[in-house]
Amino acid sequence: MAKVLTIKEPWATLIIEGYKKYEFRSWKTNYRGKILIHAGMSLEKESAKKFKDYNLIYTKGAIIGEAILTDCILVTEDFDKRLKEINPLVYGNSGHVQNYAWKLENIKKYDSPIYIKGKLGLWNYDN
Repeated sequence: MAKVLTIKEPWATLIIEGYKKYEFRSWKTNYRGKILIHAGMSLEKESAKKFKDYNLIYTKGAIIGEAILTDCILVTEDFDKRLKEINPLVYGNSGHVQNYAWKLENIKKYDSPIYIKGKLGLWNYDN
């Protein structure tokens, strides 16, 4: 059984393509380990426009890859500033609550998406 996190597009693809190393949530998690990245059914069109030069191909309603969740960091003003210096486009103002940054490492994109309905929160997938 694997843990899965459903993330709206374009954010899920930005993670899988290596542009985004932190996923932001309003809640913290004590879970550490492998996490599957599920691209939700919705695309934030205004956000996606910012990344048109990245030539991303979005998938909806599927597990598109995996990562190792190694840390859950309380987002301070200093941490937020450092991320914006790394990539202002990816880490700039998304309009979402960003209390916690989930640090993702060893990100791998799957060759074939696994189409499955997503869920809220951190959910389990029996493969």
